[in-house]
Amino acid sequence: MDLILCHTTADFDALGAAVGLTRLLPGSKIVLSGGSHPPVRDFLALHRDEYPLIERRSVNPEKIRSLTVVDTQQRDRLGKAAEWLDLPHIKEIIIYDHHLGQESNIPATESYISSVGATTTLIVEQLQQQEISLTPAEATVMALGIHVDTGSLTYDQSTPRDALALAWLMQQGASLSVISTYRDPGLSVQLQQLLTESLENLEYFSLHGYTVAWVTLKTKNFVPGLSSLASELVELTEIDALLLANEYDLDEGDSRLTVIGRSHIPKTNLNLLFQLLGGGGHSQAASLNLRGVDSQAILKQLLDGVKAQIPHPLTARDLMSSPVRTILPETTIGEAQRILLRYGHSGLSVVDAQGQLVGIISRRDLDVALHHGFSHAPVKGYMTTNLKTITPDTTLPQIESLMVTYDIGRLPVLENEQLVGLVTRTDVLRELHQERDEDEEDEQKFKIQNSKFKIPLSTELQNRLASQLWQLLTIASQEAEKRGWHLYLVGGAVRDLLLAETAGSLMIKDIDLVVDGFHKSADVGAGVELAKALQQLYPAARLEIHGAFQTAALLWHKDPELDSLWVDIATARTEFYPYPAANPEVEASSIRQDLYRRDFTINAIALRLTSPRSGELLDFFGGLLDLQAKQIRVLHPNSFIEDPTRIYRGVRFAVRFGFEIEPQTEEFIRYAINSGVYDRTSQENTKTPALQTRLKTELKHILEAPYWKSALQLLDNLGALQCIHPTLKLDAELLRQLRLLERCLRRFDAEQTLIHWEMRLEALIAHLAPQYRAKVAKNLQLQEDSIQRLQNLASAQTEVMESLPKCQSPSQLVQLLRKYDLPMLILIALQSPRSLRHQIWEYLTVWANVQPLLNGNDLKKLGYKPGPQYRQILDDVLAATLDRVIKDKTEAEEFLAQHYPK
Repeated sequence: MDLILCHTTADFDALGAAVGLTRLLPGSKIVLSGGSHPPVRDFLALHRDEYPLIERRSVNPEKIRSLTVVDTQQRDRLGKAAEWLDLPHIKEIIIYDHHLGQESNIPATESYISSVGATTTLIVEQLQQQEISLTPAEATVMALGIHVDTGSLTYDQSTPRDALALAWLMQQGASLSVISTYRDPGLSVQLQQLLTESLENLEYFSLHGYTVAWVTLKTKNFVPGLSSLASELVELTEIDALLLANEYDLDEGDSRLTVIGRSHIPKTNLNLLFQLLGGGGHSQAASLNLRGVDSQAILKQLLDGVKAQIPHPLTARDLMSSPVRTILPETTIGEAQRILLRYGHSGLSVVDAQGQLVGIISRRDLDVALHHGFSHAPVKGYMTTNLKTITPDTTLPQIESLMVTYDIGRLPVLENEQLVGLVTRTDVLRELHQERDEDEEDEQKFKIQNSKFKIPLSTELQNRLASQLWQLLTIASQEAEKRGWHLYLVGGAVRDLLLAETAGSLMIKDIDLVVDGFHKSADVGAGVELAKALQQLYPAARLEIHGAFQTAALLWHKDPELDSLWVDIATARTEFYPYPAANPEVEASSIRQDLYRRDFTINAIALRLTSPRSGELLDFFGGLLDLQAKQIRVLHPNSFIEDPTRIYRGVRFAVRFGFEIEPQTEEFIRYAINSGVYDRTSQENTKTPALQTRLKTELKHILEAPYWKSALQLLDNLGALQCIHPTLKLDAELLRQLRLLERCLRRFDAEQTLIHWEMRLEALIAHLAPQYRAKVAKNLQLQEDSIQRLQNLASAQTEVMESLPKCQSPSQLVQLLRKYDLPMLILIALQSPRSLRHQIWEYLTVWANVQPLLNGNDLKKLGYKPGPQYRQILDDVLAATLDRVIKDKTEAEEFLAQHYPK
């Protein structure tokens, strides 16, 4: 006998999941372990015969072959049926549940637990996979299970999977009229009486803008349907959280306590609180049953727990953009429009000469004025002066209410009558609807390399980082907090932390920190000030300050703890490119705008290090989702036009992590390259750093990495090698030369006296026509010897190719080739026929290592007077040695006596 066990006081989700399992396990029977919710009881009164239910007392335990438990992982919720779990002859116990984060005490052989709104959804997905159809009666009860447990897809734990499951059940014939009858059946007479009593006795407290209520009901017996009563109370009173306690007597003279919890407060987790007392459920709905306890002490413990979980509400200070872009009332409409285009704003604040806010002008206002030909008119004639303003401490709900009530798209933030920030409708919507992965424990989670990682922001990320680095970040955050600033770890370091798999092992060599201090009116030097403070605490670090970019860097070199570490500390800033491929012009700004200026979504994630929300991830652009999808996605359509080095960075990240470049991003890359903008900007501007020094830096990162070949191939596929020169392509000949280069470097430079990435870059440039080589090398600002080598390569190659075949002896070969250094000989060999390449190879492996049998000291001992003739004598001795004319020192001395008599 195969049994499916529903928990005591079975709800529709347990029953629906059990009914679905009977189709997956033909011949199985459903056992209601102990009672059911009143709506379920009423439903079964009419529909019991539609489903294979049997009573517990009719089961012969010896005939049980398998047990499947639905909608719970706790044996005490199975009543007396829990005894069957310990039967020795049962080999298979399976659990289906959707309550994450619970420790199961059922000895399961298999478990199917997933973060969905209803357990029934898991069963529907398996039915779909096996292409099993249902009867309308089966589809109806399963649909009821999903509707009730997800609040018809309105509860926070609802997922797209639940919606898809409901859609499929409707296709299977689920009865909507039956669902509407039992989904919200109304309260029984007893519950209606308790509702009245509850409303009269509810107690409240308010904290951070949220209202929590609680009430204790004393009854003679257990009251079924208290969860419906709790839902009704929350709806009627519009409270944010409720604890409904029911204390009643048992036959043995003992008492029992049932507590139902409901919460609509973000980031609270009733499941965690109730688990501590043996209960559980979801983050927003949980319950517990206790026997012989002090009900008031239990209720107080739960209330204290809820109070501790209530988050500090977001305020304008957290949301606002700062500093605010302002203009004077006399600014013309045309100039205001240019400022909007430059910074991508949708409106501008207008202030007088004393910095007092006098109005706001929107893009729509400017468009209307321009349409009517008033580009030279001052904005004061078109700005809005009837303003609603807020303070830095105005809460998010208050801000939302103001925007909705007055249909306002932006609210200036004033502190001591001075404009310190601006909150826009976009800021509010982003905070309200920022997409987060579903998780009962309020953790971020995503899939990487087909494995699911849970990332508790304040603990697991810390654990993944080497302890000495975390200590440095902690000290930095403390220094920032002393000054009233926020500090964020940003960019690649956050990305690498999220991708890391091993705890405590990540020793990041390059860390970027951003100081956001404008909510406290910090000046543009906040990052520099923080770096100086840290340098006092870490005197071993070297401090570098880059004033133009408002950044400072701390550098450690072979430090006993931090090894070689580079920490960039910048003030949050925004940037503007005056023309494509230029260095950006930067201005101080907020962390939101600082992240917005970055290249790819996976690099635009920040980890807040300072209180009160330390450990919070800022992900405004879907970077976590792109990490999960393993894709490189650019933030802005014009990103590659402004900065072509982003193409190279995107390729580098894609190859390094095994990611794909997102299709739209690839289109932007190809458009930027094919537009010809890089050629035009190079002709129009003498300085194009993104095609010069910054491009060289990116090439260095690529060409010194182990994946450099794959990266070059992807760059070529995208047409991006044109950024080096329009004619450069990774054709078969260049690929052959690069393979040969690696053989040469391994054979002739095993100790790496040469800089291998520079040799690879020289080989790429050498593949160009001779007239372009030196120009490209100068453009990339290579070292002077590299530029000279590439400039002279053509003439050197011509000389070698013409003269080398004429060499009749080793000495002639050596005399020809020794005038060139190893890098030049390698470049010549790469482009030479095999026969000449063989001779160059022979020179490097054999003849270049032959030394003359005599040296200067020997000549001196033999009585030759030191002078210019020494060089000629030794060259002749070497030639005779190479050509085997002389074979030892004695013959060498005889050679001298014959050719250079004293």
